[in-house]
Amino acid sequence: MAKKELIPSKQEKAHERLKNFRIELADYRQSFDRLRKDRDDSQTAQNRTELLGRRPHHTATPENPYSQSSLAQNSTFAPPKPQSLSFGAAPQDYTRETHALREQTFMSSTNAALDEYLERGRAVLGDLGDQREMLKGTQKKLYSVANTLGISGDTIRMVERRSRQDRWIFGAGAIIFFAFCWLVIHYLR
Repeated sequence: MAKKELIPSKQEKAHERLKNFRIELADYRQSFDRLRKDRDDSQTAQNRTELLGRRPHHTATPENPYSQSSLAQNSTFAPPKPQSLSFGAAPQDYTRETHALREQTFMSSTNAALDEYLERGRAVLGDLGDQREMLKGTQKKLYSVANTLGISGDTIRMVERRSRQDRWIFGAGAIIFFAFCWLVIHYLR
């Protein structure tokens, strides 16, 4: 556009705008790359700390091998020590309760999500029914308009037959496509 401008002052302004735009674009790309690198670095650091925290030997071996470690205290050969929590339950009961609570929370959230999916499905099914009724009404109007214009019944039936054939072709293509996707996922996984 700048090269096609006939007035030299406008052409010069257009070139200047283009130059400024390219400079700004380069700055934005640099800042975007810098932000992406920072995000990737922080994500890598977070993943690393999470993975290192999962290691089973993270705190199992103390620096002093002769100190009383939690492994030696929970050993079957160690003498039993009375341990109690504030509510009087043993530590095994406490962990069992926390696992049961987590399981209950997971089940309730899963149940709520399934209910939400079912409700969405019902809404979609209702909308599809409404659309079907609307399309039937539109089809009847089109038939009446076609008859008014003088299109024969044979032509209308030929168009209907062709649309049915197209529907079968689409269905077969969809089945072949999904079968191909399943084969790719099944054999390339």
